Amino acid sequence: MSTIARTVGEFAACTRLGDLPPEVVDRARHLILDAVGVALAAGEQEFTRRARRALARFGTGDQPVLGLPDRLAPREAAMLNAVLIHGLDFDDTHSGAITHVSATALPTALAAAVQHGRSTEDLLVAYILAVEISARVGKVSRGGFHTVGFHPTGVAGAFGSAVAAAKLSGLDSGGITTAQEIVGSMASGILEFLEEGAWTKRLHPGWAANSALTAAAFAAEDWPGPPRVYEGRYGLYATHLQGREWEATELVEDLGTRWELLDTAVKPFPSCHFTHAFADAVLALRAEASFSAADVARIRCFIHPTPGAAVCDPIDRKRAPQDDYDAKFSLPFVVAASISRGRLTLAEFTEDALADKEILGLAQLVEIGDDPESLYPHAYSASVEIELHDGRKLARREAVHRGHAERPLSHEDIRAKFTGNAGPRAEAVLPLVLSLGRQGGARAFAEALAA
Repeated sequence: MSTIARTVGEFAACTRLGDLPPEVVDRARHLILDAVGVALAAGEQEFTRRARRALARFGTGDQPVLGLPDRLAPREAAMLNAVLIHGLDFDDTHSGAITHVSATALPTALAAAVQHGRSTEDLLVAYILAVEISARVGKVSRGGFHTVGFHPTGVAGAFGSAVAAAKLSGLDSGGITTAQEIVGSMASGILEFLEEGAWTKRLHPGWAANSALTAAAFAAEDWPGPPRVYEGRYGLYATHLQGREWEATELVEDLGTRWELLDTAVKPFPSCHFTHAFADAVLALRAEASFSAADVARIRCFIHPTPGAAVCDPIDRKRAPQDDYDAKFSLPFVVAASISRGRLTLAEFTEDALADKEILGLAQLVEIGDDPESLYPHAYSASVEIELHDGRKLARREAVHRGHAERPLSHEDIRAKFTGNAGPRAEAVLPLVLSLGRQGGARAFAEALAA
């Protein structure tokens, strides 16, 4: 019987741009546009400066970096591009997989395509395959990776990106299969960062990209890997899900006919996706009832226990986050900032916002409860109740978060978000990305996106 890795390898090896539905290709270009815009917005952040210095310790190379003048070797370039895309936590998420797919797929595909002299068509196909396989690997866990403390982006993203790296390396179906088998020993990423707002999560997609490029190189030299890397006794799911239910064959069901890429959610807010429906709920209530922060007496938020553990525990710390990254994973802070300022933008995660007494006071009023009606992991539901000092009681439920396939951001929404993030470079970069795959080489494309 064919293994799952081999089924994926055979599918990836024969997939060409002409085989892909037009709506998949069009959406892929817009997902890449979103990722590039977020990367350009992150260029001056402190985490970017530190990442640049750290990766420069490994020396220089000939690969360009998104929006920056750095020149690095392929793996280091992929690492830095992934930090840029994921660092603000404003990048896309496949909802069912709980995986930031583009943050790994694009840096890997870009680095491998430049390294091997591929066309933009090759780059685009490899990116789509990376997103598709990453999403499917993550979705099989049914939210289980997150439940047991693994960050799915670092785990699932490594597999999809290994497929892309191997294909762009010129490997056949056997080589693409082997790359998956090898990368299984490198896939990693733990959620302990949530305890202190640590920066390790920002490295997870970059490490997945690094691992993918490494696995493809070893696969090119016929380095044997374990054939049952997904479904085996000590394979991915048996080891990472700790007894929870899974069926590995779901990974390849309807492969090539149903596209998970179309279920990838673009973020409207620069915070953990688990908080988004809550932000939308309180912003809607604020607009409808015309209340201010001073009017609020009590706030109750109801959430599924698994996402709740990520953005609500420990509650005392979540009510007083220590830095911007801590705040992005704090449901009390996100709700409070949305009520106080009537918006949730990058400006709500600055030092000024973190010290805002009104926001911090509101965060102290946020109470958390379980939501038995939550659609998690299918969607990141929210239920909010707000009591005002004048006796009014307001309530709103958002069953499906905005950006989900059932409530997608339109292409126009994505272009508007990109323009806001990319600033003065938006006019030149937008048509370049939206024509990706029609002509030219990957290196010329990458150079045009660099500083």
